[in-house]
Amino acid sequence: MTALPGIALDDWGARAQSFAFRGHAIRYWAAGAQDAEPLLLIHGFPTASWDWHRLWRPLAQKYRLIACDMLGFGYSAKPRGHAYSLLEQADLQQALLQHLGVDGAVHVLAHDYGDSVAQELLARHHEGRIRLAGCVFLNGGLFPETHRPVLVQKLLLGPLGPLLGRLFGRRQLATNFARLFGPQTQPDAAELDAFWQLIAHNQGPRVMHRLIRYMPERRRLRQRWLAAMQRGGVPLRLIDGAFDPISGAHMLARYRQLIPAADTVSLEGIGHYPQCEAPELVLEHYLAFCQALASRAASDARG
Repeated sequence: MTALPGIALDDWGARAQSFAFRGHAIRYWAAGAQDAEPLLLIHGFPTASWDWHRLWRPLAQKYRLIACDMLGFGYSAKPRGHAYSLLEQADLQQALLQHLGVDGAVHVLAHDYGDSVAQELLARHHEGRIRLAGCVFLNGGLFPETHRPVLVQKLLLGPLGPLLGRLFGRRQLATNFARLFGPQTQPDAAELDAFWQLIAHNQGPRVMHRLIRYMPERRRLRQRWLAAMQRGGVPLRLIDGAFDPISGAHMLARYRQLIPAADTVSLEGIGHYPQCEAPELVLEHYLAFCQALASRAASDARG
């Protein structure tokens, strides 16, 4: 299905490092040369940084890669009574960069829930709290009005959310992912097993109803994030799996309406997880974006 072989989950887990964020253990991964430009990879809901495993090796040849499982996800801590927040997850990303001694401009590649975290980082860039060199979004709820959550996401927000989370299992994950992935790019059993292992780790389903509160938080922060995207100054690109029922072609169309000189790529037949379904295309379009940035910077330097 792909020319990029990826990394087995056991091998991925063995490469993890840890640091403490507000008393919670966070697992993170780093690769590439220390003097290379830093690239922060931000995963989505309900999975984890292993989502990037097919892109990890090729991107590490050019960048200093940094990725963590955010609080409540993957191999990181999943505190039960925690009030999870996208703003706190942005704090976490900045804390990780500080932990690693990264203080220059950072490239960002984000997906799904991670898009919202990246939008907050973009707003903070304009406030002088972080420096971004460029930001590329994959499928995600960039605009609440175009986000079409699946039924389980809606139910998790309701009064039965805690019970639904406890009952959520691999079978339900497979059913939902079958709808989200493209018809020709469905995950195989081994990939589904890995996704589920990361979600189930440390009783993760018991906090899903708390993590899902990102959806109303997105609505509250819409104007702040939209203004940051419309302001310019940080090059942006959207690489979107058009088949995705949650944030596919309809979201890309809205992006073109709202973002000046919108730079977009539509991946036909690809669903919600383009980095898993068509990693070679994501890599091609991401590197082309970065090459354009480098060419522009070189031209500016020549005057």
